[in-house]
Amino acid sequence: MSIPQINRPGETLDVDRSDAEYRAWLKEAVRKVQAEAGRSADTHLLRFPLPEHWGVDLYLKDESTHPTGSLKHRLARSLFLYGLCNGWIRPGRPVIEASSGSTAVSEAYFAGLIGVPFIAVMPRTTSAEKCRLIEFHGGRCHFVDDPRKMYEASAALAAETGGHYMDQFTYAERATDWRGNNNIAESVFRQLELERFPEPAWIVATAGTGGTSATIARYVHYMGYDTRICVADPENSCFFAGWTTGDPDVTCESGSRIEGIGRPRMEPSFVPGAIDRMMKVPDAAAVAAVRALEGAIGRRAGGSTGTGLWSALKIVAEMVAEGRTGSVVSLLCDPGDRYLDKYYSDAWLAEQRLDIAPYSAAITSLLATGVWAG
Repeated sequence: MSIPQINRPGETLDVDRSDAEYRAWLKEAVRKVQAEAGRSADTHLLRFPLPEHWGVDLYLKDESTHPTGSLKHRLARSLFLYGLCNGWIRPGRPVIEASSGSTAVSEAYFAGLIGVPFIAVMPRTTSAEKCRLIEFHGGRCHFVDDPRKMYEASAALAAETGGHYMDQFTYAERATDWRGNNNIAESVFRQLELERFPEPAWIVATAGTGGTSATIARYVHYMGYDTRICVADPENSCFFAGWTTGDPDVTCESGSRIEGIGRPRMEPSFVPGAIDRMMKVPDAAAVAAVRALEGAIGRRAGGSTGTGLWSALKIVAEMVAEGRTGSVVSLLCDPGDRYLDKYYSDAWLAEQRLDIAPYSAAITSLLATGVWAG
């Protein structure tokens, strides 16, 4: 590449790379993504039934009602706007993402909305239903046998195709406007305004990228609320170990059984200093919790919801034991129909050697007596 040279002292160098055709495409792409946000109604805040006399209310923010069926719809919209406005996403060039499924489903939707190709790099164990949804929205699935290789494979595909590696694990925490602009935290507090405990004592999140917990925690701090933030981490994930030891380089050898959360490394979007508390939740407890959720409110949800719900119930039990009143909020991250062959399959539980019976009994006991035995 030739470099412009100054031919005489004091000469001004001037390189204009304006591209009217690209700017027109960019303007229309951003309009389409923003218009989609206007068409998407906010998600519901559901009450998990608890005895009234406990003086504790438990809510689940139902993110499964987004157009692509998960919490990741908000993230995908933010990532696309971030990539478009930074000039990273270009017409005709593919967007590539490393994902365990739900983010890829949502990104495939937005890629189709603006007319660019999409490739999802995912573990081979990703549920068949998620793969079907990615392809339904026009995306393509690229599988890896080792989940730790997703990042490398995604970067390689981007280099090979001239596309953009979205990299949710790096950019999730910065792509979302945590000060407001209808982020998930602002929505929760607005919906609680007329409840008996409008400022929750705790909000429980789970971590895949870490972006959701970072958004909620930053918003709480920015607004001056006393709400505490707890992050629930599944087995085969490094966030809990990294947070408790202060070691950002901690890794683990196998991938999470709970799709959508849990990572084999500490992701850049996870913000440890913003978090008040973490819990390491057994996968069997997470499955027991989503099955209990179906019994309580008639809704099936994925394992990430169960991981957060188990932690939220533990906090509820602590509040009851201590005589404290207040509210707790967790997330219903995605629908259970994506996992009928996993978390709702007794055969899969047996194959994974997961015994949910003691955890189911602990939840039943809590709801009947207010005493935590988990």
